[in-house]
Amino acid sequence: MQTILGSGGAIGTELAKALKAYTSDIRLVSRSPKKVNDSDALFAADILDTKALKNAIHGSSIVYVTVGFTYSHKKWAEKWVPFIENVITFCSEENCKLVFFDNIYMYDPGFLNGMTEETPVNPPSKKGAVRAKVARMILDAIASNKIQALIARSADFYGPSISNNSLLTEMVFKPLSQGKKANWLVSDRYVHSFTYTIDAAVATALLGNTDTAYGQVWHLPTASAPYTGKQWIEHIAKGLGTIPKIQLAPKFLIKIMGIFNPIMRESVEMLYQYDRDYVFDSSKFEKAFDYTPTPYELGIKKIIETDYKQIKDK
Repeated sequence: MQTILGSGGAIGTELAKALKAYTSDIRLVSRSPKKVNDSDALFAADILDTKALKNAIHGSSIVYVTVGFTYSHKKWAEKWVPFIENVITFCSEENCKLVFFDNIYMYDPGFLNGMTEETPVNPPSKKGAVRAKVARMILDAIASNKIQALIARSADFYGPSISNNSLLTEMVFKPLSQGKKANWLVSDRYVHSFTYTIDAAVATALLGNTDTAYGQVWHLPTASAPYTGKQWIEHIAKGLGTIPKIQLAPKFLIKIMGIFNPIMRESVEMLYQYDRDYVFDSSKFEKAFDYTPTPYELGIKKIIETDYKQIKDK
């Protein structure tokens, strides 16, 4: 049994599809799980409930954590650490492997231009500090031989059929498709990597089913030579057949918006990712598995074909 905790999100859904290449014994766990494959076993649970989580993990050979808690540093601090403590404990008891889907919030902001698995950990944000602590818990559990685990890290991601957890969808694809201005944070002159969700899922499934991948941190396959914010908007507008109108949201404006909007308020501490080049290096994975990430141009094309075909066809 391979179990996905947090199966309803963009990554969890694509991961369920990708795991079919390895097994038909897949368990999807969330508050209201829905089948992705006909053979999926559904397990409705509040994963913050210790007993429910223990039951959800029971009988698993591999557990994938693709959970997304409410985007709040206070909620993260309350939920992530006890949740991961329990996951580590139950995976150890069940003698099952753990695959943790991670982001890059813990990295030192001075080293974002060419991030690798060796990039220094020095989080500048409260949410980053939580992610650093969680990653350290998993790495310590590996080092002490408590569990077999690996960490799979992604840059900001984009892909078909995802919405509120994708910056490109919410700030660029949607407004441009509606004839509105695309939005970008702080400055549109810096390059910014995005990981294609299908690549991330395929790679996560591959890592989980490769014994030699455990005990390591892996950057998931992400195309090189990322676009600047301006170029992202121009390429997406071209694909949609519309005008690349741009509206920048400077830091002071986001702070003001944060007075009324919790998401904007939580975004302020993360704006450092948009005032410098943000380049994600996945060459370790690409070389180890002979994998070529989806080029950005093709990723944009697939998203438009999936989600915006009616606009393109006009």
